[in-house]
Amino acid sequence: MSQSRNPMLPIFSQVDVSAGSTSECKSSDFEQTELLREVLVAQDRTNEILEELVGLMATQHKQRAQELHQWRNANPHLAESCREAAEALSSVQVEYLQKITEEISDTAEDMVDGEFMLNEFVDRFGPRLAHLNGVIQVLAQLSSTPTATPAESHG
Repeated sequence: MSQSRNPMLPIFSQVDVSAGSTSECKSSDFEQTELLREVLVAQDRTNEILEELVGLMATQHKQRAQELHQWRNANPHLAESCREAAEALSSVQVEYLQKITEEISDTAEDMVDGEFMLNEFVDRFGPRLAHLNGVIQVLAQLSSTPTATPAESHG
């Protein structure tokens, strides 16, 4: 019977429930309180840094929006041409994506089985798709009308 109790002793021996442990509890509580204060100070500093970062990003965003607004006002015909070009390229992009999805459907098994086919597919379609997306994004940004002008956002 003593053998069946011995394996249980290490589990329970780590918990000290004696009356003499109250001073250790107070010391432990004090240490925990100090640790929590340090965590709170660190969290406050992290929040300050995040607020500074958000402020910096907002300033850069506002400056960029103001520059785009000024460019659109200085080049209204070009901004309209950019909008038309973005719409036209979006149609091209839809057709290109249709072609890509058909290619994937036709060669999916080969791409899973062979790395060469997958690499060939990515080399063939990847760069063109990435560049097309980039051009459409630039044209759309230059042609878009912001929801609020920079003057409205300041007032």
